[in-house]
Amino acid sequence: MNRTRMIQQLESATEWDICIIGGGATGLGTAVDAATRGLKTVLFEQHDFAKGTSSRSTKLVHGGVRYLQQGNIKLVMEALKERGLLIKNAPHLVHNQKFIVPNYKWWEGPFYGIGLKIYDWMAGKLGLGPSQFLSKEETLGLAPTLDPEGLRGGIAYHDGQFNDARLAINLAQTAALHHGTLLNYFPVTGLLKVNKKVCGVQVKDFFTGKEYAVKSKVVINATGVFTDAVMNMDDPKHKQMISPSQGIHLVVDKEFLPGNTGIMIPRTDDGRVLFAVPWHNKIVLGTTDTPVKTKDPASLLEPVPLKGEIDFILSHIGRYLSKDPQLSDVKSMFAGLRPLVKGSSKKTAALSRDHLITIAESGMITITGGKWTTYRRMAEDVVKIAIEKNGLPDKICITQELKLYGHDQPAVPAEIFQLTTEELKAVITTSVEKEMCMTVEDFLSRRTRSLLLDAQATIASAPLVAELMAAAMNKDEAWIKEQINIFNLIAKNYLPTSN
Repeated sequence: MNRTRMIQQLESATEWDICIIGGGATGLGTAVDAATRGLKTVLFEQHDFAKGTSSRSTKLVHGGVRYLQQGNIKLVMEALKERGLLIKNAPHLVHNQKFIVPNYKWWEGPFYGIGLKIYDWMAGKLGLGPSQFLSKEETLGLAPTLDPEGLRGGIAYHDGQFNDARLAINLAQTAALHHGTLLNYFPVTGLLKVNKKVCGVQVKDFFTGKEYAVKSKVVINATGVFTDAVMNMDDPKHKQMISPSQGIHLVVDKEFLPGNTGIMIPRTDDGRVLFAVPWHNKIVLGTTDTPVKTKDPASLLEPVPLKGEIDFILSHIGRYLSKDPQLSDVKSMFAGLRPLVKGSSKKTAALSRDHLITIAESGMITITGGKWTTYRRMAEDVVKIAIEKNGLPDKICITQELKLYGHDQPAVPAEIFQLTTEELKAVITTSVEKEMCMTVEDFLSRRTRSLLLDAQATIASAPLVAELMAAAMNKDEAWIKEQINIFNLIAKNYLPTSN
């Protein structure tokens, strides 16, 4: 997957079957579905693939235990099926993760235990292992740093864990293998119309400034929290669809939860689930649910954790661990925005993550909502509608059985801190030549996950990474300095702060 070749493909095409705006989970999944059906497919992403929400998840591929509590059986059933398919199709990135629900009140064992048995039953043959009732001793054996005072026992259950940004890159590579054309750093600046019907997009190469008019039979808006901005291009009077909600995560050392078992706290003060998840030899704590109102689209690209959110997670997890994590223990923190479809609820935690597909009078199709776990099903639904509404060749969807790019290859290192310079050089060369890695931040945040695992150590490594990338991309000293400065500005938001 090489950007220069992708641009050549763009320039040689006269018209596409499907043009997708947005290179996150939904857009990339849609590109895979469309390309594997033999449709001529192009995708444009304004920044890097998975730059936004899709690289900032809790790293779980899950049915959604809390949706079961809400009674959303359909969503849980669908997600559990998709979880099973994803583990089969991307075994290099998705694995079985054991969790404990600790019980401190007499009723929690039977209440959550019955719920998780239903969860097992709903997963059927795609289940990852049966849930189990645990004694106090068994619970502490799996999670020795749980607060033992008042602990009655626990319930163990299984869910999926994954590397979100790496999965996004592999989806792009899968679509490219099937002749899809995908371009990052290619913002859509406008829509092409004939007789008030959308017939393509106006795009611009961020790096060269060159503009292109791209004709397409169908245009699909899959831009997450930017959904309304694209709909405004089509109709400035459209009713706003998205109610963004911010979720943050704190990353701490493994000492706070040694072993390989995660913790799930089923109910916090705001009604959310709280997780402590082992991930690449660190622990990810999260998440929050904070309504976001912004008029500045640029702020949506790099949302920043708020002090109240940080305090919320630290105080809540501190109730369950024998050693309470402090702000000074946080190695990295990151925020993401959920593109929740507007509903009547005042609390974002109660709005549905289920996806919604709409068709404008102009013919532009918008898909929004959903979550990483169900990206494949969302893509299948939206491509089916695109085919039906526009008379495209109707070939069967094959993504249920499709092994994703990289499934038979060794995993890419999650972080670079232990690599020798030669090993680092090799990983950078592959990222630049085969993964469309264009900036130091692309490499340190998404091609590897270094920034999310240890922000301070990553800032220290940025000069060497910039130097090696410059050599791989034939860039000069000015580029190196600019990249280090840009990266440091972004990375400081990942550092714990007492402000």
